[in-house]
Amino acid sequence: MRPAAQTAFTALGAVGAVGVAAGVWGVGIERYLFTLRRHDLHVLPPGSPSVTVLHLSDAHMAPWQHRKQRWIAEIADTVQPDLVINTGDNLGHQDGLGGIRAAFAPLRGVPGFFVHGSNDKIAPSARNPFKYFEGPSTHVDFTPSLDTDALDDFLTGLGETLIDNTAASIRVGGVRINALGVDDAHRELDDLDAASAAFRALGDDASVRLGVTHAPYQRVLNAFTDAGADLILAGHTHGGQVRIPFAKKALVSNCDIPLDQARGLTRWSHDGRTVPLNVSAGLGHSIYAPVRFGCRPEASVLVLRARRADDSPEGRSAG
Repeated sequence: MRPAAQTAFTALGAVGAVGVAAGVWGVGIERYLFTLRRHDLHVLPPGSPSVTVLHLSDAHMAPWQHRKQRWIAEIADTVQPDLVINTGDNLGHQDGLGGIRAAFAPLRGVPGFFVHGSNDKIAPSARNPFKYFEGPSTHVDFTPSLDTDALDDFLTGLGETLIDNTAASIRVGGVRINALGVDDAHRELDDLDAASAAFRALGDDASVRLGVTHAPYQRVLNAFTDAGADLILAGHTHGGQVRIPFAKKALVSNCDIPLDQARGLTRWSHDGRTVPLNVSAGLGHSIYAPVRFGCRPEASVLVLRARRADDSPEGRSAG
């Protein structure tokens, strides 16, 4: 074999070996490396007690995903949250509710808010992953195929309040928390006018105001910011799910959020206001794309603390 051909053959073999290793890591290892992301946010009035928020998103639960179920179930003792925010896509299979019940049952009695993603209503289907590079996926009208009512009954029984296209208020340790939410913006089920009107009707005496959405489309983030939200929480993006390691930007987001804000705690600005935005990379994946690479599955712990004289209202991260 000529030297040039041998060199090319060796290089091709090396590339193939790296690809196989990456596939083994992403499919067989990283998608099970569940991670808690922790941040401090100074958004409460001075003198307020701290509130620990557990942000869960995109479990995409299938009945056989026992490792994920056990890890989520342990969070209640690990975190001891005061408030749960669930930003949707809980189900990943028509029989996924049993796994959700096993995973979330230890959170019973913890108040919270939840909104829907499309996979709380319809089962996932196989897709060409390269289509996501062309922009957000498109959809036709759908017929619900999952037992959304049973999911909602379970989450409500835990102590969470559904805020699809509406708003609600709860008290946690003497702290009043108002939240507005929307149904899945990716399928254009959001009604921002209805949500904002319900939010205004709650009044202005809340200690903190939250905006909750499954898909962080810019129209939703702008509307929440304009409505006076002090913190916005979202999911949907999976953080890109497959990322170039250590890169700041995701490769895709499946919505119109800037790619450097498709995961983690950042800031969102609109019309003179800037608020913290937490986009969870989520706990799961479609059963048709069982991989995570450079983007571990995660839940977020956000400790809301009182503002001090030297704190900006946009909040600061603790890691």
